[in-house]
Amino acid sequence: MPKYILALDQGTTSSRAILFGHDGRGVASAQQEFPQILPSPGHVEHDPEAIWSSQLATAKEVIAKAKCTAEDIAAIGVTNQRETTVLWEKATGKPVANAIVWQSRITAPICEQLKAAGTEQTFREKTGLVVDAYFSGTKIKYLLDTIPGLRSRAEKGEILFGTVDSFLIWRLTGGKRHVTDVSNASRTLLLNIHTLQWDDELLNILGVPRAMLPEVLPNSHHYGDTEASLFGRAIPITGAAGDQQAATFGQACFEPGSAKNTYGTGCFMLLNIGDQPRASKHKLLTTVGWQIGGKTTYCLEGSVFIAGAIVQWLRDGLGIIKTSAEVETLAASVPDSDGVILVPALVGLGAPYWDPEARGAIFGITRGTTAAHIARAAVESMAFQSRDLLGAMRSDAELPLTTLKVDGGASLNNTLMQFQADIVGATVRRPVVAETTALGAAYLAGLAVGYWKDQSDITGNWALDREFQPQMPAAERDARYGEWQKAVRRIVG
Repeated sequence: MPKYILALDQGTTSSRAILFGHDGRGVASAQQEFPQILPSPGHVEHDPEAIWSSQLATAKEVIAKAKCTAEDIAAIGVTNQRETTVLWEKATGKPVANAIVWQSRITAPICEQLKAAGTEQTFREKTGLVVDAYFSGTKIKYLLDTIPGLRSRAEKGEILFGTVDSFLIWRLTGGKRHVTDVSNASRTLLLNIHTLQWDDELLNILGVPRAMLPEVLPNSHHYGDTEASLFGRAIPITGAAGDQQAATFGQACFEPGSAKNTYGTGCFMLLNIGDQPRASKHKLLTTVGWQIGGKTTYCLEGSVFIAGAIVQWLRDGLGIIKTSAEVETLAASVPDSDGVILVPALVGLGAPYWDPEARGAIFGITRGTTAAHIARAAVESMAFQSRDLLGAMRSDAELPLTTLKVDGGASLNNTLMQFQADIVGATVRRPVVAETTALGAAYLAGLAVGYWKDQSDITGNWALDREFQPQMPAAERDARYGEWQKAVRRIVG
């Protein structure tokens, strides 16, 4: 058996590659940022070639760092920023436009038209999603509507659509495989989550030709093999999942009622609800978690659009820190935010509000407000938004949810994690391996080739790094959260 599984973790601001061993620990990693393209307020794009080149570079770099060869790699797992939409030419593999990123609000007018036409309930029932610019379907429609001649080419099968997983697998296999996994497919507004098939009624509403779409496959499955020229030999690609589903799998949330929260560019909370989809009464999403061996696991999900990205804004926009890592020290230099509340609606608000027009605001500034108070308020905004999600989940699932597993870059911020435990009144558990997104992709790939025997192997690998217990009195918790809700009400609508 080869020594390692290679996980390719293509994120919103950077591409990463991590080699994992049997114990679920990373043995080497490489990371490369790539440019964010911001053509207009609320609109975000990526160059698909920058996504590809950065991801390929990190894969090669991590193999070199570990002083191993392709012979040492049993399989590759792919995980990705979800909903980001790429269209490319079938004949050449060349993108026809920049990718429209999940954060982008460019298709908000299309969403308003769909709602006015009375289609919202149809989408909700079939896809488990809300009609919002977040998802891929309206992004495809926008590109087909605005690029001259593209729709007719798409109808002839000359143009392909993919989320980032599809695009990477297409490139890795030298254009031999146009596929996606069921978790990414469930985020497009085009997949019926009950049948797990592309839905003709939804395709018709959005005007998306079926010829563009990739084949939908399970999450732990042989998708194809890399071109031998890329790494020295063909390596099987046997796992794929959207980043949040991958993180949930990497956190071993295999039992209904188990939940995780990922603190990345955005903040994403997923709750395992078992093998049947369940509609949310609180504007959460019902999504496919993963499909393995013919069994499908569903999740409730709450999505926050701006979490860790607010720290980038403190760095690049306000200039009050030089590196993102400095925010923890600055925020911890004051005991609290001194009444300052920052609502980071830089690209609208996600769950449970779904307000694309909301914009960010800072409340409670006085003569005594310092950069440290603003940094503290920025950090606390991640926890407040997560409390919004957890409250909705507790109501939907009718479960107490007394423990929350956490991961992602900002989960290493101890000040944030303690405040998170305080403001939700629940135990927060951080694993030793914080990069659970890449780990989940590795696990899905490894299970398909027998590198790990079954899910009990994965549960056995999960190890606690630190646990945070709530210490804030209930009255203070309720008062602080009440102030947050008041601030949000001022920018919604």
